[in-house]
Amino acid sequence: MSQEIRNLEPKALWNNFADLNAVPRPSKKEERVRQFMVDFGNKLGLPTQVDPVGNVIIKKPATSGMENRKTIVMQSHLDMVCQKNNDTEFDFDTQGIIMFVDGDWVKAKGTTLGADNGIGVASIMSVLESKDIPHPAIEALFTIDEETGMTGAIGLQGGYLDGEILLNLDTEDDDEIGVGCAGGIDITATKKYSLNKVASEMHAFKITVKGLQGGHSGMDIHKGFGNANKMMNRILYALKDVVLISEIDGGSLRNAIPRESNAVIICENEDKMGEIYNTIAAEIKTEYATIEKDLKIVIANTVTPEFSMDSEAQNDLLKVIYATHNGVFRMSPDIEDLVETSNNVARVIVKEGGIKIGCLTRSSVESGKMDLAYHIKSGFELGSFDVELSGSYPGWKPNPNSAILKVLESVYEKMFNEKPNILACHAGLECGILGTNYPEMDMISFGPNIRGAHSPDERAGISSTQKYWKYLLEILENIPVK
Repeated sequence: MSQEIRNLEPKALWNNFADLNAVPRPSKKEERVRQFMVDFGNKLGLPTQVDPVGNVIIKKPATSGMENRKTIVMQSHLDMVCQKNNDTEFDFDTQGIIMFVDGDWVKAKGTTLGADNGIGVASIMSVLESKDIPHPAIEALFTIDEETGMTGAIGLQGGYLDGEILLNLDTEDDDEIGVGCAGGIDITATKKYSLNKVASEMHAFKITVKGLQGGHSGMDIHKGFGNANKMMNRILYALKDVVLISEIDGGSLRNAIPRESNAVIICENEDKMGEIYNTIAAEIKTEYATIEKDLKIVIANTVTPEFSMDSEAQNDLLKVIYATHNGVFRMSPDIEDLVETSNNVARVIVKEGGIKIGCLTRSSVESGKMDLAYHIKSGFELGSFDVELSGSYPGWKPNPNSAILKVLESVYEKMFNEKPNILACHAGLECGILGTNYPEMDMISFGPNIRGAHSPDERAGISSTQKYWKYLLEILENIPVK
């Protein structure tokens, strides 16, 4: 771990972030980071417990003079999105994140940084261990599996928390106060297909789409970034009359816009295939030249595979993916510039007689979420796919009468001499889910500048984190009385 990270201000926060990032913490594999957090709470001598689904709760009494303030819940999630560049050798299950300073940013070497939501976790740790930060009674809630299902928030039962106010530290712009978010649902389409034996005289090629920006499938979905799965499908659709597909492996996590896709194809007429490929690849590069400057579409000879798809299954697959909506589906008519409903075609796997396609549909309107989900489900079913809808979670409806919102507004204006941006976001925050079992809890979300979340370009602003930390401490001092 580079010492330069630990020397950054505020040192308590960055040192806790460095300690946290030394612990592997992929979603659904939080055993080590959970134990790390339990050990942290026990070392401080604070009441520490793990609930039945694996969330960690650490409680700390109010500091002297703050006993009459409302109890607050400080909440962040322990898991992180695990993405790496194609040429980066890294094992998220066993290695800690390798960080470095680049100007005013903290970055990771070829991988996601884990600032989402590690900065929030480190902030809470710093308050818990502090001896000189005034604060009301605190219930620190560290949830699991936020990135791939929000099962920690979903599984948190009523009765574990007494706090009246929840501070969610998972927003990624330091001038924003989050008051609402989108809900989501996973769509998984599967299908079996017949394998055709490939003749030995056939030519085999590997097509690769790479170098895309990727990013957060909620926060970045409106930016027009390329989706590697949709690009690859467009290429294969253009080639459908002259090639057969052996394999496709595109994308990764549902909440990350796909940056890379690989396909293995076979053909008899190499010249014809090459002519069509060159045309479609050039068209795509031209269309995305402005926004995807590092896009690469390459083709290379490869070992001839043993099997390919049959042509009927291949045509059904290509038509279904072409017809599946990707990107913004509807903008909010009520909140300016807010994406209301969207879909991310996140994962495409074709291999050994099986197809699996994974999407994440989001919306701040529950009926809109299900409308788009049924829209996409129907398209897959027309292609004779089996479709499962799972992992549905609610959005967080803004509360214009929120008392804690008024506190954050007032504190921000006094500290920075400007008004904050109060908005709902298209990402999935845990507030809406937590509110189902704690409906009376007043919730708010804020955080420092984090860019490129869910991609290897993820970075955390240093000066922004300093601003956010001072803001957080001032908020703690201004929590209302009971």
